[in-house]
Amino acid sequence: MNRIARVVYTARTATTGGRENGASRSSDGLLDIRLSIPGSARIGTNPEQLLAAGWSASFASAVASVAHEQKITLPAGVRIDAEVDLNLGDDGYSLSTRLNVSLPGVEYNTARALIDEAHDICPYSKATRGNVQIAINLL
Repeated sequence: MNRIARVVYTARTATTGGRENGASRSSDGLLDIRLSIPGSARIGTNPEQLLAAGWSASFASAVASVAHEQKITLPAGVRIDAEVDLNLGDDGYSLSTRLNVSLPGVEYNTARALIDEAHDICPYSKATRGNVQIAINLL
């Protein structure tokens, strides 16, 4: 495990209820959402959507960081689409994910190297490595 030299940021949320009828709010009030089960009549998001949003944003930042280090200019249309599956198997619930990365105008081998290195440094990728099945697709 990596030794923590400095905490850069701490996110704080409070959640009441759960995925069926809950609500989550961040300590600064910028996040204030209702939670619901996908397909239910209740309006709200779910933990899988929140993970997908956080991971895709973090991965996009990791791609930009790697590109900057390698002095590669990224196009304006960089897009990371995340898909998070909630699975039920013999040993209970698990997650599987796909990150679909679009780097228009970037040569394939260069783009592939960028996203592979981004996957190595992305905090979400690190946190889930070995625990969550993931596919990273270059579109």
